[in-house]
Amino acid sequence: MNHRIKINGVDICYEILGAEHQQTIVLIAGLGSQMIRWDDSFCQLLVKQSFRVIRLDNRDSGMSIFPTEKELNFNGNHQEFFSTIKAGNIPYSLMDMAKDVMGLLDYLQIDKAHFTGRSMGGIITQLLGSYFPERVLSLTILMSTSLNPALPPSDPEVMAMMMKPSPDPASNKEDYIEEKLLFAKRISGNLYEWDESLEVKMIEEELNRSKTKYGIIRQLLAMATYEYDREVLKKIEAPTLVIHGTQDLIFHSDCGKDIADSIPNAKLMLIEGMGHSVPKELYQLICNQITTLISKISA
Repeated sequence: MNHRIKINGVDICYEILGAEHQQTIVLIAGLGSQMIRWDDSFCQLLVKQSFRVIRLDNRDSGMSIFPTEKELNFNGNHQEFFSTIKAGNIPYSLMDMAKDVMGLLDYLQIDKAHFTGRSMGGIITQLLGSYFPERVLSLTILMSTSLNPALPPSDPEVMAMMMKPSPDPASNKEDYIEEKLLFAKRISGNLYEWDESLEVKMIEEELNRSKTKYGIIRQLLAMATYEYDREVLKKIEAPTLVIHGTQDLIFHSDCGKDIADSIPNAKLMLIEGMGHSVPKELYQLICNQITTLISKISA
């Protein structure tokens, strides 16, 4: 069941699965994606391994509504729009998003938790580990980056697909879904079978849940204006697992290596053939790895 609570002036939507007395894992979604990308079967695997799972929509995605006084005007050119933005002139920062997570824990009266973040959610997870160490028991960072400017760039074709304005689903749902499918398939890697019907179902569910407009652009602004600082990662003391695919076209596998090299005693797990998504075939493996990480802390 979805719940909503106002945190830092934002309506944050979240869901809790599992028993209250179990250790808590908070799942943080990626850029423009919703908490349902941590799908039910993945969450239930963690519940079966005796965890309480909390998943949430980041502000400006899904049912977590960020109040805006005016809509952004792109004039059809996202690249030009981004070139005019300064760090002091953005709606919110990645740190604001990290504080939303902390605010949710405060509301739920959870003192400490384990955190798992994917893509942009992995960056937020890094901020939690660095700036809120007293609240963090462990970190698992999937297909993410430190935003180190020295790292290999994203695949140019994928970036062009990402930055291209999408068809309006209200008036052209078929083209909207087709474009989303092309992008999802392009970034998925080629070693694991890609399930088009499952992706269509996910896209349609996200459309039904979405309550924001241009949220992905505001989230991109938060990422684009983040100032990389290796010291942020070096300050992380919580046990950390970094999981990355060798065929990730958005964040090259060197991005995962960089995170693991920067966080003291972090473990890196490279998965051959995985792209910038988590195929169902890997759910059990990843859940087992998270459980192993946590069990070493508890031992």
